[in-house]
Amino acid sequence: MNAIPPLRNRDPAAFGRVGLVIGGTSAEREVSLNGGRAVAAALGRNGIDHRVFDGPLNLFEAIGRGEIDRVFNLLHGPDGEDGSLQGALQLMNIPVTGAGLAASALTMDKVRSKWVWEHNGIDTPPFEYFGPDDRDYARALNRFGLPLFVKPTGLGSSIGITRVKNAEELDGAANLARQYGEWIIIEAAITGREYFAGVLGRLTLPLIRVETPREFYDYEAKYESDDTRYYCPCGLPEDQEAALRERALQAFDLLGASGWGRVDFLLDDAGKAWFLEVNTTPGMTDHSLVPQAAAAVGIGFDELVWRILETSL
Repeated sequence: MNAIPPLRNRDPAAFGRVGLVIGGTSAEREVSLNGGRAVAAALGRNGIDHRVFDGPLNLFEAIGRGEIDRVFNLLHGPDGEDGSLQGALQLMNIPVTGAGLAASALTMDKVRSKWVWEHNGIDTPPFEYFGPDDRDYARALNRFGLPLFVKPTGLGSSIGITRVKNAEELDGAANLARQYGEWIIIEAAITGREYFAGVLGRLTLPLIRVETPREFYDYEAKYESDDTRYYCPCGLPEDQEAALRERALQAFDLLGASGWGRVDFLLDDAGKAWFLEVNTTPGMTDHSLVPQAAAAVGIGFDELVWRILETSL
């Protein structure tokens, strides 16, 4: 297990005036707003001078007036997690929490991030991708059989994802995914348990295993259901968990991610890990995984928020 590094800074004034950006216009808006309330309260308890902005445009105006020194980003999905915000802040010379422009764009693109993993020995479920005019979904059905997962290529929180068990459901699932972007992927379903590795700086947090009575860990299971069960410790032998945490950090690094994030993977019955995605701005709600994993090693929510903000120093 990694040792928890000491805090880099203990003076809230060292952060200057912090802009916490939340909400926005993506399909993950409500998740961001819920987490933003908790983060804003923690910033206040930590004595950090901060202002809350709903979406990036108001934030940019405040930066232009010289009112903000750094940004705590809690926007999920397009405009906040895809490199757009990071690129604008880079031009403004304003530091921001989490991954930079290139890594944010890459991790948000399921197709290209999976290509990087495939070419570097990180196992990821095989897939077919479909552009705006490509409706040949039978290509994936013939290659992988059933069940399948149909996903938008650039969204989180399991929004727009369907587990397809019958061929007749495939077109409807693809149409749902296309509501969130012109490009979709259809992925072979891997049978196994779901695990999540939080990353904080160079620290990989204890793995969390999730169980849900639903078909998969979907939006309702993540944010609304009281039936979802979280296991931390995850139940794996210590040496196996340590190896998987190291592998998760390698998957994180290969996409150029930095600061903090979460790596999601499945562990099949043979003990093989299949990596799904990296989230560079994970959720911070009361159901969220990174706060739970941090708490397991004695990092409370207020300290977690402080440490995330330190990634912008």
